[in-house]
Amino acid sequence: MVEQGYSNQSVGGWIGCGNGLEKVYGNLDDLFAAGGFAMLIEELSYSAEDAQRNRPNSSRMQINGILRNSLAYYRRGAVLYARFLAEAGTGPQYPVIASRTSTEEAMLIDESTNLEKQRLSLERDMQVALRRDITLLEPGLRIIDDGAERYVTSGFIDILCKDDKDRVVVVELKAGKSDPRVIGQTLGHMGDLMDEDALTSVRGIIVAHDFDMRTRSAARAVASLTLYTYAVAFTFQPIGVL
Repeated sequence: MVEQGYSNQSVGGWIGCGNGLEKVYGNLDDLFAAGGFAMLIEELSYSAEDAQRNRPNSSRMQINGILRNSLAYYRRGAVLYARFLAEAGTGPQYPVIASRTSTEEAMLIDESTNLEKQRLSLERDMQVALRRDITLLEPGLRIIDDGAERYVTSGFIDILCKDDKDRVVVVELKAGKSDPRVIGQTLGHMGDLMDEDALTSVRGIIVAHDFDMRTRSAARAVASLTLYTYAVAFTFQPIGVL
C-alpha cells in the first residue's frame, strides 16, 4: 500500500480494518483460501434501498455508526486485502485481479452489488407470487397487511398473514441458502407484534432455497417457527415466428 501511494495513516487505518474483520470472521487468509471471499463481500454489502427500508445489519460486524457507510468501509478493506494476497502470488489464487488501480476494486464491489440486486429481485418475485396466492405456501393462510410490507421496530415484515386458527403469521423470504441470522430477524418481528398486543398468538414461517444445519437446529427449538424451501420452475412460451 505504501508503494501505491497510501499515506502511513491510511495504511494504519486499513490494517485496523482488517484486524476488525479477523476478530469476527477469523483469519482472512484461511477464509479466502476456502473460497469465502464472495460470501464476505455479500455479507458486507448494504444498499441504499436497504438503508431506506431500515433493514437490519447484513453482516456479523457490530456497527455503532452509520450502518451503510461502516459496512462499505469494511467491504473496501476486504477487497484491498484480497488484492494484496493476489499480488503477493503465494498460496491459492484469490478471486481478484492483481492491479494497482482502483478500477478492479470498483468492479468487485459492483459485482457484489449485482449479486445483491439479483437476491433482492428473486425475493421480490417470490413475494409477488405468494401475494397472488398465499395458500401455495400453506393452506388456510390469508394476507392481512393490505398488500404492503408491515413495518415493526426490528424492520419490515415481508408478508403478514393469519392462519386457519386465527394466529398471526410472519413470513420471511430469503433467496438462496439462508443462515442463522434469519432466525433472530424473524423472532424479532414476532416479538414486536407481541409487544403491540400481548394477547396476539404469533408464529413464523421462513422460506429459503436451503438452510444450513445451525438454522435447522435452532428452528427445531422454536415450536412456533416453520421452515419451508422453494424451487424455481421454468416455463416457456412461443412469441411467434419472426
